[in-house]
Amino acid sequence: MFQLALSSLRWRKGSAVGGFLALLSAAMIMCACGVLLETGIRGVIPAERYSGTPMVVSGDQQIHWTDVHKGKAKTKSKPLSERAWLPASVGGRLAALPGARVVDDLTFPADIVRRDGSVLAGLPGAPSSGHGWRSAALTPYALVSGTPPRHDDEVVLDTGLAGQAGLTVGSQVVIQSTSAPQAYRVVGIARPDAPVHDESAVFFDEATARQLAGHDGTVAAYGVFGATADQVKAAVAGTGALVSVGDGRGQAEFPGAVSARTKLTSMGAAIGGTALIVAVLVVAGTFALSIQQRYRELALLRAVGAKPRQVRRMIGREALLLGLAAGIPGALVGIPLGSAIHAALVSLGVVPGTLRLARSPFPVIAAVLVTVCAGWLATRVTARRIARIQPAETLAEAATEPRTVSFGRLLGGVACTALATVTTVALSALHTEPAALPVTYLCVLLWMITAALLGPVLARGAVALLGWPLQASPVGGFFAAQNARANSRRMASVVTPLALLIGMTAVILFVPATLGGATRAQTSAGVRADYVIGSSGPGVPAAAVQALRAAPGASAVVADLQTTIWVGEDKRSAQALTPAGLSQVMDPGVRSGSLGQLAPGTIAMSEAAAQGRHIGDAVQVTLGDGTKAQLRLIAVYSRGLGFGDTLLDFGDVAGHVDDTLAKAVLVTGTVPLDQLRTRIKSFPGLTVTGRSGFGALQAAQQQTGTEVNLVFMGLIIVFTAIAVINTLAMSTHGRSRELALLRLAGTTRRQAQRILLSELALIVAVATALGTGAAWMALTGFSGGMTGSGMPVIVPGTYALIVAGAISLGLVATAIPARLVLRRNPAEEISARR
Repeated sequence: MFQLALSSLRWRKGSAVGGFLALLSAAMIMCACGVLLETGIRGVIPAERYSGTPMVVSGDQQIHWTDVHKGKAKTKSKPLSERAWLPASVGGRLAALPGARVVDDLTFPADIVRRDGSVLAGLPGAPSSGHGWRSAALTPYALVSGTPPRHDDEVVLDTGLAGQAGLTVGSQVVIQSTSAPQAYRVVGIARPDAPVHDESAVFFDEATARQLAGHDGTVAAYGVFGATADQVKAAVAGTGALVSVGDGRGQAEFPGAVSARTKLTSMGAAIGGTALIVAVLVVAGTFALSIQQRYRELALLRAVGAKPRQVRRMIGREALLLGLAAGIPGALVGIPLGSAIHAALVSLGVVPGTLRLARSPFPVIAAVLVTVCAGWLATRVTARRIARIQPAETLAEAATEPRTVSFGRLLGGVACTALATVTTVALSALHTEPAALPVTYLCVLLWMITAALLGPVLARGAVALLGWPLQASPVGGFFAAQNARANSRRMASVVTPLALLIGMTAVILFVPATLGGATRAQTSAGVRADYVIGSSGPGVPAAAVQALRAAPGASAVVADLQTTIWVGEDKRSAQALTPAGLSQVMDPGVRSGSLGQLAPGTIAMSEAAAQGRHIGDAVQVTLGDGTKAQLRLIAVYSRGLGFGDTLLDFGDVAGHVDDTLAKAVLVTGTVPLDQLRTRIKSFPGLTVTGRSGFGALQAAQQQTGTEVNLVFMGLIIVFTAIAVINTLAMSTHGRSRELALLRLAGTTRRQAQRILLSELALIVAVATALGTGAAWMALTGFSGGMTGSGMPVIVPGTYALIVAGAISLGLVATAIPARLVLRRNPAEEISARR
């Protein structure tokens, strides 16, 4: 049977190549997603600045809660958004261990300001952080010149940062940290004993470092020397502190990498699942077209006595051979593809470079298995009909395409329609982007699966509706309409990948457009400030806020600090605001309560985040660093996209974030623009914009998420585009006998090309209608849940480009194979195809 399958593949090179390309692309994408998923699960975060200490004691970077379902308790955890700091009492416990030496570490932003006022970043793609000199022993850093810092105006720089800034011992340097920029004298240059690639270090004396860190009585971590792990764990038992050794020290050093690992796991799983559904849909369509083109061959096999089981086994083994032949090289190519995606995510700042890419054979093996199974399943499903019917019926159907659609296919189409409808309705009830995005992609795929199952029925309806204008053409249009009417199954196989391409691309591009449009509308309606002070550097220091408040004519100056908190088990965006004059600079659309009551210990929530809570209710929250707090609800507002899920008092949040600088300052009053610029002139990186600047700040945060989605979903777009070219080329090549008959009947090459192009026009029209309809259903559900309006933002120019791209792919995939087929001698082609 394998020999027969191999011979069949050799004889049907066109369809074999089409199936091979579909499976190759599927294996490549599945392996790339597997690499990222494995990196999220078990990727290594090597220690750098903590590499010189055997043990690191740090805070728990997870929030934990217990779910009880059907009497069973299950503990869940999610990563915090900020660093969890430890109380000094933990250091006292560690210091009491016999023979132990304990070194505390303080970590905070510290950026060098150039002479032109711009902020110098640290190592390429890495932050510049401040520490106390005592923590240099954790690496260790050793002075290559100069002395340690002993006064509040002295610093030591690492060799990389000093070289980048062109500074030596004795140089004067301005550093922007958590307070106003200050001038320091470089008293030393230090070199790390171990490689440090992901952070530049600025060392202060201990008192200055503690003041700049802004976390009184707490430290970022402790390094412990001269004690065993068991001793250290026993000493910190009950404090919530974690003890890390080996590669675990890297997680304590880079808490953001832990959060990125969780994000990478969820993204890899979500995109991998989406890619799998797309792959099965595309591969099934490719093999369905291949089997349609082989109907004569398979009919003869049934007529000469081949049993249904033998036909299924032969086709299944063809799929196994193709799956192995395509899956192995495709999976191997997926490894560098996964590396490229990881590098793109690092450049976007979504994944830190400290999270090293995991490398193992598991993604390759999984991709090959999934590819082989997908190909085998697709062929078994598409070959069910011809293997099941009687030989006489098979020969009849080989001459003319069957006009009926199986009951099972119709039933599956109806069931999938119901499931897609339910998903669309459920999507309108999701109000957070992380929850809504995967469901949106699933929704459009369900509608496309519905279109694939009901494809022949929809194709006949489309031909009945759209075919009559084509028949006005004396040759090309008439034959195109008749062909489409007689071969609705073939047309449906070609329409499906093209419609999928249009639908998926539209969803991917118009989801961020819908969010961005709603955000801009809400900020435009709600921001009352005359000016917005932003920063191209680390942020706006408190001294700059005080200077703005002292400006004549400034009636309200509100500082805005952005972070992420947890409300119960829900992750929510938060803006911490200084309450004085708040109602003068913004109106988030308060529905109940009063924003004027915002004060320490209170919270305002968007309607989506409030979830039925009432004014005066106690709200349990977990701040970014894991600190628990109970806040009183004072207002519920409607403009959650423009102003975030929650609004808190600035003072309640400032001590629980890594960077205490405000991200923006809103100013209203009669103060002249030049006066504002004069007030902030001495603060590096600050800019003054109109009220639209606040919307630009919100849009910039959404842009990162948009770019991440494009990185992942772009793979699926490319895969689907390859499938479109593949399917159209297979369809055109498989019709060589039909085209040869037309040539022998007197049709010229130009007329034959017109027939194909007229059919392509009909295919593109149907695919555009189906893809647009599927995308519209998914987008309306997404828009209804996220913005409260069922009208998504559709950019006409972008939509026109999507359709133009689909038409271009169709022309390329049809014209080139048609040219090759029509160049052959029609008589020889008929003889060869008998």
